[in-house]
Amino acid sequence: MDTNGNKYTFIYASAMVIIVAAILSITAIKLKPAQQKNINTEKKQNILSSVGIESTAADAESIFAERIVQSYVVNASGEQIEGTAFDIDLKRERAKPVADRQLPVYECKTDEGTKYILPMYGAGLWGPIWGYVAINDDMNTLYGAVFSHAGETPGLGAEISTKPFQKPFKGKTIYDSNGKLVSIIVAKAGESAPAEHKVDGISGGTITGKGLQTMLLNDFTSYEAFFNKKKQ
Repeated sequence: MDTNGNKYTFIYASAMVIIVAAILSITAIKLKPAQQKNINTEKKQNILSSVGIESTAADAESIFAERIVQSYVVNASGEQIEGTAFDIDLKRERAKPVADRQLPVYECKTDEGTKYILPMYGAGLWGPIWGYVAINDDMNTLYGAVFSHAGETPGLGAEISTKPFQKPFKGKTIYDSNGKLVSIIVAKAGESAPAEHKVDGISGGTITGKGLQTMLLNDFTSYEAFFNKKKQ
């Protein structure tokens, strides 16, 4: 075959593409278990962080096993159903009608009693946002919160993933004095709201903050029947 001809060039290029694609595919398959393990470890670290428990990639597994005393799935009626909390795909569940959703719950043992950790999922300015919120056994007072995002603007909306933004959530309440679920108000500059339900928003990150506010209200509403059962 003429090595200077177009046919040779085409065959050579095609062969190289196939070989490279095969190598990349095999590498991806081999790395997938390790990648999934890293994702699971980070998830456990975030769950623990919502109740103020610090962990590393090396010890998250053991701390999670010790401190998360129970996990389960409930439905919109607050009833426990079959399923594994850790395996629930929040994005998929949020796309369903509320009545059909599977809602994960994690119970954590702390020095201040059992805390209930609830995963959250919503939309920011540029993409999805999510987090874990820990609530006291009064099903009203927040014990802690941790949030993250896929692509919010650094220095603005991305600040939801920082401790200075997350820390003020502790001690806030989600029900008003009349027993109405009002959730948490992420207030922009000059916006008034009852102090017990209010955290300060991020300067320049109003849309992300309001997206987080909507996420919390929507997801707390999904869990409201569960809250009511626990209060009985």
